[in-house]
Amino acid sequence: MSALIDIKGLTKTYIMGLDTVRALKGVDLQIYKNEYTALMGPSGSGKSTLMNLLGCLDSPSSGSYLLNGHDVSHMNDAELAEIRNKEIGFVFQTFNLLPRLTALENVALPLIYAGMSKPQRIERAEYVLEIVGLKDRMTHKPNELSGGQRQRVAVARALVNNPSIILADEPTGNLDSKTSDEIMKIFEDIHSRGNTIILVTHEPDVSLHAHRIVRLKDGMIESDTINHHVVKYGNLSVAASTK
Repeated sequence: MSALIDIKGLTKTYIMGLDTVRALKGVDLQIYKNEYTALMGPSGSGKSTLMNLLGCLDSPSSGSYLLNGHDVSHMNDAELAEIRNKEIGFVFQTFNLLPRLTALENVALPLIYAGMSKPQRIERAEYVLEIVGLKDRMTHKPNELSGGQRQRVAVARALVNNPSIILADEPTGNLDSKTSDEIMKIFEDIHSRGNTIILVTHEPDVSLHAHRIVRLKDGMIESDTINHHVVKYGNLSVAASTK
């Protein structure tokens, strides 16, 4: 079985004034369909740089990156934008919702760029909002929603294009612990539906929801471990590490 994400020898170098910063120093990583992977690492580990490359928000200095069979290593900005819209659903710490649009309109927005008709957009957006438990909040604007509800809208928007991967960057960073648990349960439900999730976090308790933890240090992968022990969340199974 070929990997959904196949990275080999990936490097990223930044020139900052007179200094050269080697953010990634030859990373090899394979992620397969329906994996639930957490990327961890301290500040300066290369975690954010790797996330930007995985999300096609930046291009590597060298090495190769195949995403669902597409070689994205040498794509230009327009090609990367097209791949992002088709293959990647983003969930950010700050939600990134448009304040003047309703929840339904925010979720449907990526489908406009995909060329889908308005009736199809509405049907699809309503469907994913129902998945995240916001069927009764579709006409509300972001300022009429709680932080947890806004993140649910962001998760629905990430799902709406049926992307190859969901890339979540510190998705619980602005939420209290109870709401964080609710959002992580939604991710586990999404994973159980067959989605591939990459979770970027510095919080150990959040990373334990993933089934695989990749730790970075000094621009390289320090460890890549599978969580073997399982905690039950109702009908959901969440992996937990003994480390």
